[in-house]
Amino acid sequence: MSRPDVFATPYEILAAYEARSLAHVAGAPEQVEAAGLWRGIGYRIGDRHFVSPIGEVNEILTLTPLTGVPGAKSWLLGIANVRGNLVPVVDLRDFILGGRSPSSDSTRILIVRQVGGSIGLLVDEVLGQRSFGENQLVEASGESDDRYAPYVGESVQLGDVQWGLFSMAALVRSAQFQQAAA
Repeated sequence: MSRPDVFATPYEILAAYEARSLAHVAGAPEQVEAAGLWRGIGYRIGDRHFVSPIGEVNEILTLTPLTGVPGAKSWLLGIANVRGNLVPVVDLRDFILGGRSPSSDSTRILIVRQVGGSIGLLVDEVLGQRSFGENQLVEASGESDDRYAPYVGESVQLGDVQWGLFSMAALVRSAQFQQAAA
C-alpha cells in the first residue's frame, strides 16, 4: 500500500484515499465463493433449525417497536420503521405453525427483499452463518413436516443438528403469504 505523495495536492491525496477505500470491500471474505460450498444464515423457529441462502437475508434486526395493522391476520405483527422505510413484520412461527413466537432477548427479525419492498420475518433466534459442503447437500433428505414442505425442500445434517434449507423466495411468493387480510 503506497502512501500519498507529500507533494500531492489535497485533492490528489483524497482521491488516493478513496481509491484505497474502494479497493477494500467490507465483508469480502464472506462473499468469496469456495467451490462446492453453500452458505446461509441459520436460525431457529421453536425447536427446528433452518438455514436460508445468505443472499436471501439482507439484514438482521433486534425486535423493534411495531405499529399494528387493523384487519390483518394474526401472523402479521405490524409495521416497523427501518431507517425511514416501512417494513411489514411477520411472525414466521405463527404463519407456519399457528401460535405466536415468544419474545426473548434472542428474538430477531430477518429482513428479506421481495418485489415491492422488504419484509421482516420474526424468528426465535439467529444462529449465525452456516456452511455446507457438496457431500452434505448430496445426502440431503426431504422435508417430513407438511407445514414446512412448501418452503423447505431438503434438510441437511451438520453435526448433531438437522438443518432445513428454507427458501425465503418460495415463502414470499406463496399465495397464502400474500393474503395478510383477515
